[in-house]
Amino acid sequence: MTTDQVRRAYASVADLYIDLFGTSEQVHADDLAFIRRHLAGRPGPVLDLGCGPGHLTDFLRRLGGDATGFDIVPEFVAHARSTHPDGRYVFGAMERLPVAGRSAAGILAWGSVIHLPPPDLDGVLAEFRRVTAPGATVVCGIFVGDEVSAFDHKVTTAYRWPVDAFSARLARAGFAEVERLHRPGDDTRRPHAAVAAVRTAG
Repeated sequence: MTTDQVRRAYASVADLYIDLFGTSEQVHADDLAFIRRHLAGRPGPVLDLGCGPGHLTDFLRRLGGDATGFDIVPEFVAHARSTHPDGRYVFGAMERLPVAGRSAAGILAWGSVIHLPPPDLDGVLAEFRRVTAPGATVVCGIFVGDEVSAFDHKVTTAYRWPVDAFSARLARAGFAEVERLHRPGDDTRRPHAAVAAVRTAG
């Protein structure tokens, strides 16, 4: 999947996506607790990459964080700015962030790396390392499978990862895992995991 393909796919269903997933109340309580535990109150900017409707950026800001949302879908950025006028929402792709090096205290990538073809993940994680300060925390939400594989996500092609394999990619990019959350699938949700990792020195 290219960035343009992902942008067009989400733009075509933006209103429905906002209705289904556009508030923090629609996020599982365990996920919110995980995000809060690792990114609330960070001493510096937190980047919510692939922020969608902006609800998790707003969640972090309401917890006192200096959070900015980034997204490639103009409809999402416009909605976020309208719905959360006190927040900051920027049109931008995670492959090349308009952010100074070593400036971010945290990154939230909640379901926003799932459309990256596996060969492209390392480059994005390298960009995460470029913009984060030593000791910064990265939190990623992913879909889980027994092997790295593509599947037909309702919007556009996405990828499942074994959690150990995803954590190993983070480690290769210079992030040491500190906690993971795993939730099995059910009749309405696919197996899901979250990984929190801290940027190593250097």
